[in-house]
Amino acid sequence: MNTDNLKQQEQIQVRKPKSTINSSILLPSSKSESNRSLIIDALTGHQCQLINLSEARDTQTMIRLLKSEGKILDVLDAGTTMRFLTSYCALTNKLKTLTGTERMQERPIKILVDALREIGADIDYLNQEGYPPIESKGFTGQKKSEISIPGDVSSQYISALIMVAPYLNNGLNLRLTGKIGSKPYIEMTLQLMRQFGADAKFISDDTIQVKPGTYLPSSYQIESDWSGASYWFSIVSLMEGSKVELLGLRKNSLQGDIKIVEIMSKLGVKSTFVEDGIILEHCATKKETSIDFSDCPDLAQTVIALCAAKGIKCEMTGLESLRIKETDRIAAMQTEIQRFGAQLIENDSKDKWEVIPAPTNWEKNFNYIDFDTYDDHRMAMALAPLAIVLPVNIKEPIVVNKSYPRYWENLLQAGFEIK
Repeated sequence: MNTDNLKQQEQIQVRKPKSTINSSILLPSSKSESNRSLIIDALTGHQCQLINLSEARDTQTMIRLLKSEGKILDVLDAGTTMRFLTSYCALTNKLKTLTGTERMQERPIKILVDALREIGADIDYLNQEGYPPIESKGFTGQKKSEISIPGDVSSQYISALIMVAPYLNNGLNLRLTGKIGSKPYIEMTLQLMRQFGADAKFISDDTIQVKPGTYLPSSYQIESDWSGASYWFSIVSLMEGSKVELLGLRKNSLQGDIKIVEIMSKLGVKSTFVEDGIILEHCATKKETSIDFSDCPDLAQTVIALCAAKGIKCEMTGLESLRIKETDRIAAMQTEIQRFGAQLIENDSKDKWEVIPAPTNWEKNFNYIDFDTYDDHRMAMALAPLAIVLPVNIKEPIVVNKSYPRYWENLLQAGFEIK
């Protein structure tokens, strides 16, 4: 089957393999590592050798826009690209207008713009205050070398600031206020910065210090994507006797989503690291668990769908940032799992959630389930593994291009039927 034609369809149906899965899958490379490395490379004048860059649309958009000589940079729906380029353009004195899709223009950027203005950047909003599109109007010099920024909204704001900070005359001390969310992503940024020669580190629990300097052009190989790996963990958990080898993953990964190994050890997957990656095998599952997603929010949809379908009661925290992603992912998951009788219940203070799974043998009441994807790649990929239980219809399958373009091709390779 031509997967390009398949992705162009308004809807596809996914059915489970006719026999137990035993596959080796080459995952896409990490979008997170790729996009950070590309900003660092641009600051060296594109002198680095970056190996295994992601084929995800977000990364390809970043590559294209970093090379663009046009005044308008359209990031499409790529949140990381918008935030990283906002800081890069502002603090390197590039006069650009940054815009994106309708949804992108609803995603806040005020915290980052406020911080850049404090440092000395001149930035205007072109439509709604606090949201793209924005115009970067120049940087004439550094006004402050110590600023504060909330740590509990988006780690991408923090990464955007510190990656460019070595090129500020006085460097930057960045204090993070409140609870620090997605901290492994900040640590990933710092480790990549050090990989390329920057002096950047946490000097206390809440303060990052970046000393002035430059990046050293060097070679770096991007790891496979742990976020993309999570959907295979879900598949193995749902299918008894299954075994999947995922290639290109590292035991000492910089990516916070390696936490999927620990999470899924309770939810039906035994993991064994090998030289080329990791082997997943089905194992026993707990019926109740609790998980904090503060450091790995991109894993939440996968786990919610799995628990809802597999009869696992799960208490969750750390989902707050899902409200401002490609869609409101909390609301979207609440709607979709209700289709088969499960619930995602939010407490009154909106800081804790509970998955109430579907009734036992729920699948006997359906021939298939229709799922919407909300123009969100992770909705499609988190819900597709439920085809192990019951055929699922996925609307707008092309959304996977954002981070994992070969997702449907890899499912076919593992024996799934898609039509």
